Amino acid sequence: MKKNKFLKVAAVAILILATAVVTRIYTVKSILGTNENFGKVVLLEKYLKENYLYNKDIKEENLEAGILKGLVAGLEDPYSQYLTKDEMKKLSEQTTGKFQGVGVIISPAEDGSVTVVSPIKGSPADRAGVESGDKILKINGKDFSAEKIDQASKEMRGQAGTSVKILLLKKKNLKTEEVEIKREEIKIDSVLKNKIGDYGYIGITMFDEETGKDFKKVLQELTDDGVKGIVLDMRGNPGGVVDAAYEIGDAILPKTSFVTLKNNKGEVIEDYKTDDKYNDIKMVVLVNEGSASASEILAGAISDLDRAKIVGKKTYGKGVVQNVIALPEGDGLKLTTSEYFTPSGDSINKLGIEPDVEVDLPENIKGIGIDYQETDTQLQKALEILKEK
Repeated sequence: MKKNKFLKVAAVAILILATAVVTRIYTVKSILGTNENFGKVVLLEKYLKENYLYNKDIKEENLEAGILKGLVAGLEDPYSQYLTKDEMKKLSEQTTGKFQGVGVIISPAEDGSVTVVSPIKGSPADRAGVESGDKILKINGKDFSAEKIDQASKEMRGQAGTSVKILLLKKKNLKTEEVEIKREEIKIDSVLKNKIGDYGYIGITMFDEETGKDFKKVLQELTDDGVKGIVLDMRGNPGGVVDAAYEIGDAILPKTSFVTLKNNKGEVIEDYKTDDKYNDIKMVVLVNEGSASASEILAGAISDLDRAKIVGKKTYGKGVVQNVIALPEGDGLKLTTSEYFTPSGDSINKLGIEPDVEVDLPENIKGIGIDYQETDTQLQKALEILKEK
């Protein structure tokens, strides 16, 4: 039994290739016989258990997770990772829009830091002044780097009503700042609707399973209200479910190849096409450094087709797609499997989307969006452009 403890590593690879459940016994025979490195894992496990000073505290599940995480980390891809049962549960919560924590989306940066992609609008982190581009140095006094991003995320989550201290390196002034944030039940309203005079405002905070349906509903409501145009605000939107972005594209874009996905052979594995039925209401799109992934797919298609002006700042630049593979014991694998290309054939990975009209925000602005119209210069510019049409 001991020999088989760590050989789930091989099961991951086989599951990906065969998409079938493979027993650990089969894994042991097929892998150990052909690759001596897996034999080293068994020897190393034995040595750790016999010689580690605190060997009585060793937890089998932690060692196993560490090995699996190390295997995927060897890809040196910031978006691919082995997921424990708890992490799979967290990922599921993100796609359904409910969890307990501070409400911040983080990503590993190329410099090895944990970087804030965006705070969720209206969340405790947002109210505490956490901003896109801030770097998280410590959480509750513990140091965190990109290689420990899963632990960082777990450290910030917790029971609603409890507090967490986060040491930030602020992007705007490169000074450190510690904030204490009380955790809450985070319910993400992924689609926000409002009116500004004769114009409609739709904010998309992220793309979850309900976003496409909710967007089409509020778009129709605003159209029925007779608005003269719409501001589509995707600032701080870290992405999410690609199908939701496609649903929105299908509602507002003419017939086109919305986005294509290519695998590691350069083959097109998915081509999302919109039909010729769409709402052609006037529109301006807002993006910033926190707009990533699915929000960039949508903004890129809108830009390529000249459907609307893009206003704000250059987007994050995440142009790769991850598949999540569920493993037999409730854990999983998130793996970068494809790259997406806009209708014009452009990749934006590590490049981002440049706005048609670049607008900076005031240095001391307290927030963005409908509640901060008087100081939100990007929103002001979007409305100005709508009125010019």
